[in-house]
Amino acid sequence: MEPRHLARSAGFSLIEVLVALVVLAFGLLGVAAIQINALKTNHSAAQRSQATMLAYLMLDAMRANDTAAKAGDYNLERSCEIPSVTGTLVANDRKYWMEKLHEQLGEGTCGTINCASNGVCTVEIEWNDSRARGDENQTFVLTTRL
Repeated sequence: MEPRHLARSAGFSLIEVLVALVVLAFGLLGVAAIQINALKTNHSAAQRSQATMLAYLMLDAMRANDTAAKAGDYNLERSCEIPSVTGTLVANDRKYWMEKLHEQLGEGTCGTINCASNGVCTVEIEWNDSRARGDENQTFVLTTRL
């Protein structure tokens, strides 16, 4: 015959097992939420890096053709459409730049170029970052002197 105190502590009760499973499930849900948030912010950071490289792409094209840039030939009001005009170096550069904006940052990406006669140029890129930040547009502005 078994002593009484051994019979009472012979194992786990079903309630203890269920409580442990609930605690484990909440912990795993928390880890999954952290992972999803990390993926979203990583995507947002990658898009910001792409915007930086694309702004430098246009500024490098303007540096290669600084006479036209200082004359305002590269200036572009806020545009979200890929231009269809080609033929000149400036038109080809702007078309290529807008194609890359849409390719790297998605449709609906807008760009603005403003270059003054003193060589101070500003490139602005606006894209939809709703995947990471809800329904929010992000803007990257780069100003430099040619």
